[in-house]
Amino acid sequence: MEKIPLIIFALLVVVILLKSIKVVPQQNAFVIERLGKYLSTLEPGISFIIPFIDKVAYKHSLKEMAMDIPEQVCITKDNVQVGVDGVVFLQVIDPKMSSYGIANYRFAVLQLAQTTMRSEIGKIDLDKTFEERTLVNQQVVAAIDEASIGWGVKTLRYEIKNINPPKTVLHAMEKQMMAEREKRAVILESEGEKQSAINIAEGNRQKVVLESEATQQQSINLALGEAEAIKAVAVATADGITTVAQAIKADGGSEAVQLRVAEQLVEQYGKLAKTTNTMILPANFGDMGSMIASAMTVIKGTKGGDK
Repeated sequence: MEKIPLIIFALLVVVILLKSIKVVPQQNAFVIERLGKYLSTLEPGISFIIPFIDKVAYKHSLKEMAMDIPEQVCITKDNVQVGVDGVVFLQVIDPKMSSYGIANYRFAVLQLAQTTMRSEIGKIDLDKTFEERTLVNQQVVAAIDEASIGWGVKTLRYEIKNINPPKTVLHAMEKQMMAEREKRAVILESEGEKQSAINIAEGNRQKVVLESEATQQQSINLALGEAEAIKAVAVATADGITTVAQAIKADGGSEAVQLRVAEQLVEQYGKLAKTTNTMILPANFGDMGSMIASAMTVIKGTKGGDK
């Protein structure tokens, strides 16, 4: 019987020790109250409190948490109803304020995210709701952060998950999209035809230019060839004349000239007789010597003029 009080006392000591020792897990915080009043915030690790006087009033996780925002009906600027849902990411940064600044910060953040989302969607048209997601997300985060200053909660980000327009609007959007695609296809086709026509015209123009340049070059080459030929004939003629003149000046040159003149006279009169039945001959045609003398007189006169 004497051992019973000892056992009770030992059990009481064990209970008091268990009540006085608090082990706080990593990334958690315990808010301690003493006789109903805030005392301290226990950080991760082992801590001691006074049993039956101090108690753990609130337990908070300091990890980042994701909270789903249910779908709600929003009305856009152009009076179209769309269903929008999302997810918000929160983190408790001040356990004391999270415990005493607001009754339920999760519920408050949920309501604030929904009301802000309705307000932001109402500022833009339906066509821009898909384009302005990033801007809407930023506006929701800014609104929640502004309102939750005294809640000890930090809103890290907000993301819109789905935007669901009515089926009639979706059908109209599909028609509009198809019309835009057909329009772009027609524009691209016309641009292709236009570019093709430009390329063909440019090719024809370059062809005409090249052909004209080729013709011009050909004419120049022909002219240069003819000029060279004329020059060559003139040089050959000059050389021949020079050679003849030198031959005339040499010994026996005059006699050779007389003989050549006589041969030419006979040859030319012979050709003239073949081409016509009637010929008028000079009076002294029978005197070939006088005719040759007349020709030599002309040659000598020419030589004198050259000199």
